[in-house]
Amino acid sequence: MTEAMTVADHTVVQLAYTLTNDEGEVLDTATHDEGFAYLHGADNIVPGLERELTGAAVGDKKRVTVAPEDAYGPLGPEGERHTVEVPRDQFPPDAPLEVGHAFTAFDEQDRPFPIWIVSVDDAKIVITPQHPLAGETLHFEVEVLSIRAATESEIEHGHAHGPGGHHH
Repeated sequence: MTEAMTVADHTVVQLAYTLTNDEGEVLDTATHDEGFAYLHGADNIVPGLERELTGAAVGDKKRVTVAPEDAYGPLGPEGERHTVEVPRDQFPPDAPLEVGHAFTAFDEQDRPFPIWIVSVDDAKIVITPQHPLAGETLHFEVEVLSIRAATESEIEHGHAHGPGGHHH
């Protein structure tokens, strides 16, 4: 008799979930039909949820509350986002500049990191490196739909691949 697989590093886990904030507003969902697959142990989901899912089995259902420090981080000391104003002409004329839009920037060592647009006007774009859910306590209702061993390619790339393999 084989031992049932549990959520551990280098497993691909498929979840159904509902994510809400403290006010009960639904922020995101993945249904049983669509599911959400991720590579466990590769920082593909917020650390607090990943930690709570470690050791779970297929069919397990959990309610998990994740503090900002274990999710997308806290806001600044005054409850404010760190923002930077950038002249509008620093962006390509055809760039999709909408509040909430994310794009990738690069630091001095040419490492990529995400940036979100906070506001847009004719002269400037206000951006932040903080995720839109920074400062939020997150409430997950999660069900583990499936677990499988990750492929070497998934481990190397640091994320789950969809049906048919690698799609970047």
